[in-house]
Amino acid sequence: MLDRRKFIQLTGLSTALLSTQNCIGAGAQFQGPLVLSTWSPNVKANKAAWEVLSKGGRALDAVEAGVMIPEADPTDTSVGYGGLPDRDGRVTVDACVMDEKGQCGSVMGLEDILHPVQVARLVMEQTPHVQFVGEGALQFALSKGFERTNLLTPEAEKAWKEWLKTSKYDPMRTMRDLEEKIKREKNNDGAMLYKWPSEVLNHDTIGMIAIDEKGNLSGACSTSGMAFKMRGRVGDSPIIGAGLFVDNEVGAATCTGIGEEIVKICGAHTIVEMMRHGASPEEACKEAVRRIVKNNGDKAKNVQGGFIAINKKGEFGGFSVMKKFSMAVRNNKMEKALDVKSWF
Repeated sequence: MLDRRKFIQLTGLSTALLSTQNCIGAGAQFQGPLVLSTWSPNVKANKAAWEVLSKGGRALDAVEAGVMIPEADPTDTSVGYGGLPDRDGRVTVDACVMDEKGQCGSVMGLEDILHPVQVARLVMEQTPHVQFVGEGALQFALSKGFERTNLLTPEAEKAWKEWLKTSKYDPMRTMRDLEEKIKREKNNDGAMLYKWPSEVLNHDTIGMIAIDEKGNLSGACSTSGMAFKMRGRVGDSPIIGAGLFVDNEVGAATCTGIGEEIVKICGAHTIVEMMRHGASPEEACKEAVRRIVKNNGDKAKNVQGGFIAINKKGEFGGFSVMKKFSMAVRNNKMEKALDVKSWF
């Protein structure tokens, strides 16, 4: 049984939390439609999303349209077509969506489908389930009329064959090492052996969240996962509560980085809960980063995790473990990429 002192303490805490929940959004005006995505190159993805939002469209439709841009971009080495394969040379993609009603859908380990975000939405809207994986996800996609597409581009295949020479697997170093090699190696014509821009090589995953003119929130996330990952590996991106979470009473958050570390702290859900209790989007993202740093101790400087969030008022922010994480924002006042504050 609780003694009197503990009962009073718990009652006081509950009252304080309830008071905080009740005041979310109070006294502040809604700032209008907004779309926010991970990484600066996704300004182009935001443009597609904004075409929906600027016409009064639904946030869910906006994030779906936005995420489809990098999914079909062969120069984006970490999302969809052109994504770097697993260690067996096979490109597998993951994606999820979540809407203002708390409904969600996800696909994991999907092969040969150009737009996994669309499949994830159909999982949400046309099945009683939330997550489809592997061959089952592919069968579902094909049954809905999707056509098979080879997602492995010649450039990605070259990178994979180069990696096979050593087969060293260090999630944080793989892309950095590949980028350095691309800078050094030239073919006989003096042209770059690979033609991926460095800003693309420096990022993974697209996480996109949006709020529409009705004040409703939705989000989507899509990735081809870690380069040269072990067969069957799934990170945080398609996991609701880890890579993406939306609560229409509070806000939305999405993540990128070393997915294993984000899963361990339920990153996106943690951020939304922090905002529920009064934290700003940036403060909430910083708390998620703090937990990753705490979990990893001295190794934290080698574990990237980047977070972005929007609250119900349309305020936004982000935070990352290490430098060089950015976000792309589009609203009625701006269309730009912004550097995000970091722990280190």
